[in-house]
Amino acid sequence: MDKRNTFIVLVFSVTNILFHLIFSCNLEYHRDELLYFSLGDHLSTGYYSVPPMIGWIAFVMKNLFGNSVFAVRLFPAILSGFLVYLTALSVKELGGKTFAIIVSCLGIIFMPVTLRAYHLFQPVHIDIFFWTLILFLTIKYFKYKNNTVLIYLGVVVGLSVLNKYLVVLLILSLLLSISLTDKRKLLQNKYLYLSFIISITIFLPNFLWQYNHGFPVFSHMTELNETQLANVDRWYFLSDQLLMGFTFSIFTVAGILFFLKNKSYRYLGLTSIFVIGTLLFLRGKSYYTIGMFPILLAGGSVYIEKIVKDWRLRTLFIILPVLLVLPILPLGVPIFKQDGLVNFFQKLEDKHGLIMGRRFEDGSIHSLPQDYADMLGWEELVMKVTIAFNEIPDKSQALIYAENYGQAGAINIIGKKYDLPSVVSFNESFIYWIPNRLENDIRYFIYVNDELGDDIQALFQTIVHIGEVTNIHAREYGTTVYLCSNPRSSFSLFYKEILDQL
Repeated sequence: MDKRNTFIVLVFSVTNILFHLIFSCNLEYHRDELLYFSLGDHLSTGYYSVPPMIGWIAFVMKNLFGNSVFAVRLFPAILSGFLVYLTALSVKELGGKTFAIIVSCLGIIFMPVTLRAYHLFQPVHIDIFFWTLILFLTIKYFKYKNNTVLIYLGVVVGLSVLNKYLVVLLILSLLLSISLTDKRKLLQNKYLYLSFIISITIFLPNFLWQYNHGFPVFSHMTELNETQLANVDRWYFLSDQLLMGFTFSIFTVAGILFFLKNKSYRYLGLTSIFVIGTLLFLRGKSYYTIGMFPILLAGGSVYIEKIVKDWRLRTLFIILPVLLVLPILPLGVPIFKQDGLVNFFQKLEDKHGLIMGRRFEDGSIHSLPQDYADMLGWEELVMKVTIAFNEIPDKSQALIYAENYGQAGAINIIGKKYDLPSVVSFNESFIYWIPNRLENDIRYFIYVNDELGDDIQALFQTIVHIGEVTNIHAREYGTTVYLCSNPRSSFSLFYKEILDQL
């Protein structure tokens, strides 16, 4: 890029970073963020539902910046700036000029899907960046035929699998697409296979971890399919592909057309079709496709630039998508606090009959989108746990139990400022961190769950209801904290029986 375009891209990159940081603390931690930042306390080459990279990044970020909501959201905000720059580089390699660069940068900043992805600390935002980098490197290779690029590609693919296994779908789709086009000569290049070896070597520690732990990823996928993917409606999946890009979908769709019509890049168009088609068939979540969006946005920007020459029309293509997306910004990022968001979504329904974004994974409709409902109630929950903990006279004989990873993560992360001890949970990766035996027999048991189990009621003579999450907009609404004491029999034996059943 020339100096002018480089300056433009840098301005957009910094703008995207600041935009995300400005609204980073409008809501509380997200349920998943509490889990992923907890992973940072337990460095490993693998975890129950995700590869290890998110835990490694959490370890670095929390040791540099702490556990605050701002610290949690800092890394995705910074990476959002790098994604803007990488997308602009892709535009340049595809032959785009200033107009295409500006449009692609604006798209990354304002598409609802990237707004949401780069607001939260999850593997998703890293996944989007890696997918874009992989596709960018394929463009570089086919344009310059430099085998060194294939080595870089092997490294990036290996790292990307350490972040999210979904990238395997991209690699398979790429290989199939390349085999169906004039790019198939790549399959005879020995550097491609060296690239595979590099990727496998990087991924090997995580594979060995999965092997040693009985491949929990398959258990997670089975659970995901039964509890969430079974509710995926294929029509909603397809419509979401347009809604996630909203006004910038004109460019992502144009990107598919541009790649399919252009012999040099046809493999990219086919790859996008294979990715979307496979996920549609398998009932994948709508957002699983978003790794393709930046490169499609880049291709579509170049395509529009080539066919629209009039500067007035170009100005409309720049301004209108942004102006039209501004009124629905809360769909992508919480620019308001809780009450403002509730009012926004209620007005959408009252005035326009729209329930956009408020359908949970189980198909039910709520006052807020699931991601926002997952970002409420945690501080209240931890305060109730703290009240219970402070009532215990001998804290060495106390144990805190949480039913799900969000509750456990909240007690683990937020509870640090209240000096709460480590929590026990049999959910998600927390199951790997529970003690095999208790040092002391437990006399005080803080139980966090929706309802009190029969086994707990039978074990303890005294059970005090401390309180519950009262925020009706929180997904954890109704989650209750109980303080149990005076066990009728040995808690250690009860605990051992539970572990034997796991």
